Amino acid sequence: MLTKKGYIENFPVEKNSDYFEKESMIENSFNQGETKFYYIRMKENTGGAGGFHEGVKRAYEMGYDWLWLMDDDTVPEGDALERLCDYCTEKNVSALACVVKADDSEIQLLHRGYFNFKNVFPLIQEPLAADTYSKQGSIEIDFASFVGVLIRSSAINEAGFPKKEFFSQHDDLEYFMRLKKVGKVLLITNSIVIHKEQTNSSRINKKILWRKSPRIPYDRLWVLFYFHRNLIWLGKTHTLRRWRFYFGLLKSYIRYSVGILLLDDYKYRRIKLITCAYFDGLISRFDNARVGKILYGKPGFDVKR
Repeated sequence: MLTKKGYIENFPVEKNSDYFEKESMIENSFNQGETKFYYIRMKENTGGAGGFHEGVKRAYEMGYDWLWLMDDDTVPEGDALERLCDYCTEKNVSALACVVKADDSEIQLLHRGYFNFKNVFPLIQEPLAADTYSKQGSIEIDFASFVGVLIRSSAINEAGFPKKEFFSQHDDLEYFMRLKKVGKVLLITNSIVIHKEQTNSSRINKKILWRKSPRIPYDRLWVLFYFHRNLIWLGKTHTLRRWRFYFGLLKSYIRYSVGILLLDDYKYRRIKLITCAYFDGLISRFDNARVGKILYGKPGFDVKR
């Protein structure tokens, strides 16, 4: 797309090429004026967390006042940024968040809400109730995923950058734990982005004792590893009820292991993967090459989504 549109003429194709950067001027659709366009290709795959870390770091060091973060499958409505900017003058605000909707206009509730440090496992967050979105204006929340969130640069000065060690999954939750300490996080109810992610589309339903059990395909297990490792690290670090956290952890591990033994292929590798994820989270080990070693016998791999 970048080469087709003429933003980049000579795009490097070597898999292990050095960092590639390109700064261009493009015409924007708002007023046909010129806007700076930056493209940065990193040398190695550092996951979504590494990409957000690098992007936030660079934009912050360039001196921008606000940074608008979103995933690659996020499509803002035409006035989404304008609606957010209506609140840029609010005092003591660290971040402003859009409402996240799916293609069918249904609100994706898991992307906005509050932290619950008393009941951490299996989720550390409580989604904002659906009926709350009918409120006009702004709603103060604890966290927002990186799907359409505007972050104030002065808050980054105190909170730092996203945790690149996470590689993928929950890096946004961890970051908002820091941003929340700096200032308020506001959900702006008339600012909307469409999120095209289909989280469960690749799952396979199998039956056990006449009940459906969604199973994760082998090539998607890398997501499961980072999901659990990072969540366990967050839970261990922030839980207010340690006994409940460890009990939930044990129950979850047993459930996963039994499901693997009864229903899945590559049983040894799957159990090894989930065991390493739980253990690494507990001992704060962020060795992102472990996934490739366990699943494919080599450190590091090309993530396919």
